[in-house]
Amino acid sequence: MARIIAIANQKGGVGKTTTSVNLSASLALMEKKVLLVDCDPQANSTSALGMDGKNAGYDLYTSLVDNENLSSSILKTDIDYLDLLPATTDLAALELELVDKEKREYFFKELLSPLADEYDYIILDCPPSLGLITLNSLCFAEELVIPLQCEFFALEGIVKLLQTYETVKKKLNPDINVLGVILTMYDSRNKLAKQVKAETERCFPKLVFKTIIPRNVRLSEAPSFGKTILHYDIKSKGAEAYLALAKEVEARKIVK
Repeated sequence: MARIIAIANQKGGVGKTTTSVNLSASLALMEKKVLLVDCDPQANSTSALGMDGKNAGYDLYTSLVDNENLSSSILKTDIDYLDLLPATTDLAALELELVDKEKREYFFKELLSPLADEYDYIILDCPPSLGLITLNSLCFAEELVIPLQCEFFALEGIVKLLQTYETVKKKLNPDINVLGVILTMYDSRNKLAKQVKAETERCFPKLVFKTIIPRNVRLSEAPSFGKTILHYDIKSKGAEAYLALAKEVEARKIVK
């Protein structure tokens, strides 16, 4: 059975998609069969892998409308062991369409659960909000990874996300647990970044990953070439960090 991991933070610009794409690629490099599901209407994970969901014909949104097209929606990437379920801007309509649906929180689970036997990991790249798409992701996932940018407002955002997580766990999905918090965009020369790191480790001592994602120019450049950091510059600090994170995710036990 696949480990189903939602990568979520309602705050934008924290490295959520960067983490989703590069963690998926790093796990694939370890010969783990991975499905990356782009749950964000901005479709950044899709474009970061050099793909266009509209050209594919089917995507996550059309799969939710017509379950028979799910297999047609899954794309083989240029990376061995890594598949993609792409998104397009059409996915934004899902928020409105689910509002009055019965069991609206479980549409992703109903659609994607049959894939759990086919992969080692299913990675869900959630949108930067706490709407119904993110809620669906949390109701399907068994593990939650929270990217946390090393900047001033980061800790405020994580408190709101954890409140949502607690509600989901209590009322909708008792199987979900927080796998960990990953510090991103860390600059060791920046005093504030060090303070955020120290405060995060103080507040969540058992949850913070040992791996820290540095602020790295090569990481920022890679998506514009439709490549993961491993395929853009595997010798970069960013690539080293995500390879280390993949090993840590593979080894880490769920914190109950």
